[in-house]
Amino acid sequence: MHGPPDADSLASLDPRLHWRPAGTDGLEAWAALIARTAAVEQPVWFERRPDLEQILESRKNPAAGNSVLGFDDQGVARAYARITKNRDGDKAIGAGYVDPEWQGTGIGTGLLGWLETRTRQRFAEDGVSPSRPRLRLYMEQQHTHHAALFAGSGYRIVRYFNEMHRPLDAGFPEVKLAEGLELVDFGPELHEPVRLAHNEAFRDHWGSEPRDEEGWGFVVNDPLARPDLSAVAVEKASGRVAGYQIASHDAGSAASRGFSEGYTDLLGVRREFRGRGIAQALLADAMQRFAAAGLDTASLDVDSENPTGALALYTKMGYRVVNRSMAWDKDL
Repeated sequence: MHGPPDADSLASLDPRLHWRPAGTDGLEAWAALIARTAAVEQPVWFERRPDLEQILESRKNPAAGNSVLGFDDQGVARAYARITKNRDGDKAIGAGYVDPEWQGTGIGTGLLGWLETRTRQRFAEDGVSPSRPRLRLYMEQQHTHHAALFAGSGYRIVRYFNEMHRPLDAGFPEVKLAEGLELVDFGPELHEPVRLAHNEAFRDHWGSEPRDEEGWGFVVNDPLARPDLSAVAVEKASGRVAGYQIASHDAGSAASRGFSEGYTDLLGVRREFRGRGIAQALLADAMQRFAAAGLDTASLDVDSENPTGALALYTKMGYRVVNRSMAWDKDL
């Protein structure tokens, strides 16, 4: 469905570099570019080779038509951009990197131009409502050069997110799960039931779109996924999933961040089960699992305007805001 980038989309890119879609032949150079950039910019997380291999497996957003890599004359990757979009989605998500040695030369502006052109093309290809193309970009607050680029290119901040940490050396909250519910391990047999529960639980969350099988596969097969640090709240009588806590651990980040963390990627409770302390029980269980694995900190991210009151809940459970990120939108 999505072929190689065409001449129109490539026209906005810098002629000093040689451009082609990301692929297996440039995998090492691609990963090295991201690692070099991350070493300077120090993001909370960045893609490594296993993540890129997973990206190349996507059928819905094949790299061949939705990414570009720019190489210098010596064959070193210096810039990268990629978009993802659900067919029925109301936005595309863009991401990119520019080698620190090449930042400030206009390449970032060129990548934004390519992302916008490719977003328009994807909306036209999908042919579904709403037809107005929108591109969304994410950044951490410390990356002020990204903010300057986005603002100068007509993007606006539409949401803030808080990164929150909770130390694991101060004991754990005493939380008892409600009668009729039990916590079980997150095994393969629960992958599909939890996906369905997630889509239902996040139906009222800003920016959330349903996860199909491929999108959910990116979650459960993530290279950093830790099912042993995850749990599912199940209704005993019916076996129905009431809530879930899906966690990951990045062993490689401990050296740069100075602590080891268990990260709650997803936490959700179905509507009819809300108000019964399930989220608290899942978080308390996560803390104990993280501590038993020898980790220092429990962490998560939360929408600052989450409609379920999650920010207040996390604060009550001992989490504190340590960093902030933003979503920027542009209607094309």
